[in-house]
Amino acid sequence: MSNPDGLLIDLAAKVESEHSNQMPLTVVVPGAVITGKLAPEAVWKQRVAEVLGASEHLKGFAGVFVPSATAAGDGTGAGDGGGRPTHLYFHVARILQGSLGLPETGGMYRVAIADVSSWTIGDLSYSEH
Repeated sequence: MSNPDGLLIDLAAKVESEHSNQMPLTVVVPGAVITGKLAPEAVWKQRVAEVLGASEHLKGFAGVFVPSATAAGDGTGAGDGGGRPTHLYFHVARILQGSLGLPETGGMYRVAIADVSSWTIGDLSYSEH
């Protein structure tokens, strides 16, 4: 989307300001439909750091996501003091592929708002059959 949707930006800013991780959202981006719940940037980064830190092979990357390592912010979310959000932070999210949701347990996705071509409030259901 060449002109990011102002309403979607407002929604992302509200998630940041309320520190809520319960807003269900489904977005269409090039090559994927992603459905899940939005999280504030700091909460998302902390969870990614925890997951990476628990992995013997990936724990060296956890520091990139630790809040103290990114205290100055990278300008991608309202939570970093950089103004209007430019990215959505999904947790417990799935990429919908036909009737499947991948991964089954949900994943962590960062999506540029400018890449969203359409969206709807709600976490779309999928069938495992």
